[in-house]
Parts: sequence; C-alpha cells; structure tokens
Amino acid sequence: MLLRRFFTTTLLWLFVISLKAQIPPGYYDGTSQLSGEALQIALHQIIQNHQVRTYAQLWQDFYLTDRRQDDKVWDVYSDVPGGTAAYTYDFFTDQCGNYSGEGSCYNREHSFPASWFDDQLPMYTDLFHILPTDGYVNNRRGNHPYAEVGQASWTSTNGSRLGTSATSGYSGTAFEPIDAYKGDIARGLMYMSTRYLGEDTNWPGSEMVTGAQPKPWARQLLLQWHLLDPVSEKEINRNNAIYLIQQNRNPFIDHPEFADFIWNPAAAVAENSLQLQLWPNPVTDEAKLSVHFTEVDQDFEVTVSDISGRIVFSVVPESRTPLIKLPVNHLLPGFYLLKVTGNDSQSTTLKLIKN
Repeated sequence: MLLRRFFTTTLLWLFVISLKAQIPPGYYDGTSQLSGEALQIALHQIIQNHQVRTYAQLWQDFYLTDRRQDDKVWDVYSDVPGGTAAYTYDFFTDQCGNYSGEGSCYNREHSFPASWFDDQLPMYTDLFHILPTDGYVNNRRGNHPYAEVGQASWTSTNGSRLGTSATSGYSGTAFEPIDAYKGDIARGLMYMSTRYLGEDTNWPGSEMVTGAQPKPWARQLLLQWHLLDPVSEKEINRNNAIYLIQQNRNPFIDHPEFADFIWNPAAAVAENSLQLQLWPNPVTDEAKLSVHFTEVDQDFEVTVSDISGRIVFSVVPESRTPLIKLPVNHLLPGFYLLKVTGNDSQSTTLKLIKN
C-alpha cells in the first residue's frame, strides 16, 4: 500500500514538473553584462539557501531525477548510450546493500566527494552533485579527482576508467567517466563551486579543488568536458526536477555560456560580442539556443542553412529573449549551419547536427 501510494504521488509530481519546472521569469536577473568573479557571486546569491534534503530522502528523489524511459535507474557509470548496458537497476529494490562486484546494487555517489567538504550539510545531500551509481564502481572511484586517464588500472563495463592521470597539472590517481557524461560531471562540479562560494573556508579540499573552487588544471579540464559533452535533455529534465525539490537550479545547465564567462572570459569575449551555446547537439526534435550579447542586448535573427548555403528556415524572436527553442524535427538528418545576426550586423555561426 505504501509503495502504491508513493508511485501515485510520484506520477502527480512528474505531471507538476512538466508544468512548472521551467526557468522562472526573472530567475537570472542581475547577471547580464557580468563576468568573472562578479558573475559567480551573482549566481551564488541566486542559488544559495536551497531546501535541504535528508540523506534517506535521496533514494526517493532519484526516482524523480534519474529515471530512464524504461523506468530503470539512470546510472552514468554503467549506462551505454546507444548500446546495451551489462546490467540495470530497479528503483528501491536494488539499493545497496552489500556488493561483491559490478551489477550488485546502486548507491549514492557524491561526484564532489564528501571528504572534500568534511561530510557536512547541506553539501552532503545536495542533489546537483549526487548521482545514483553502481556501488562497486562508486567504491573504485573513491574520492579520487576526475581527469583524463592514461594507463588504466581498472575499467568498468561501460568504459569508465581508473588509473594514472594524463591531464597536465595532475599526475596522481584519477577517475575518468565515459565521454557521454563528462559534461554532466563537469557542470555538477561547476555548480558546487558556485553554490558554496564563500562558504568553503574550512573545507579540506583535495588535489582537484581548493575549498569548492577548482584548481587551475581542473578548471581547464572542466571547461573542456563542458564543451565536449553539451547539455543534454537528460540534464535539462534533471535540473527541472531538482528545482521542484530543492528550489534552486544549476546555472550551467540553464546557461552553458556562464562557464566561459566566469572561468575563461578571454575566450567568451572574442572578436565580436555575440556568444552562443546550442544544445543538445546532435539533436532529434528540438534544440535550445542561448544567445548572449556581452555589450548591449539587441534584436537578432537566427538562420539555419544546409551545407550548400541554402537557408532552410529562419527565426526572428518577438522579444530579446536569451533562450529560444528551435524545432528541427522537419529537417533531414545531416549537417547544418546555424547563424545568429544581431541588428548591429555582428554574427556568429555554429554547426548543428540533425539526427
């Protein structure tokens, strides 16, 4: 009876998520024209003081935040995008528990290890960096930093690797997730550095972070992973679900361009002042485009052309919105060029891949 009641409540909750969990109007007010530490401070003030969960509540939260279309647990350490995972988990019945190897049970992985902040609340239960993952793989990862691994000493069934770091600036033991989830991990750690900015004075830190802030080598790595693996529909849905639970959001999912504006402003402000982020890419049905003018907000036009240069469709937003949705389900699979042109004639072009 209790389980039935939970699933009934959950279905209602998921319906509410679909209706209410988008970015609230004005949520990021005050961030325009900011960069570097000023932008990070502004974002911290927006996302701080979230609703704190208990550690036990995370089990039921995962059903709302990390559920695949087949109702299985979405485990980034075992999932094989486009393929078949060696094992899958059912919610609740497969919670750890003891494990003897991969495929035994799933538990609660702190992607930003708890030892780095001395097991304190509210960090210990902050969903934005806690993921349901195979217990054995979680144990192998331990509290090692993330990095690119050279020679692996151990490899999981989905290709996640443990071994000696090949990332410049760090030569110790590291853990490397598969490419499909590197951006997810990076944006979770970027969130932690911003949510707990100025609240990390007594954190032990690690070889990857000083307090909550990534060290220079790690900052570069996270930016690389952020670009390598753009924001996915999975992350957007997870962000929306966590917002209803914790009442705060991950800014680097809502506005991927914030990462460069904070940690790589020289790259963000390039020869022109028009910066774009497009996700997911490749895309099947609908792409999301973030448009940011670093000088003065202005009207703009979006055009999508095929490889011959023929414009297949164009969009002129009715208002100066920084985020627009682009339905592309009518396009044939292939490569396209997406161009945004401001009313001052500045333009930026991105490659769009239609599945």
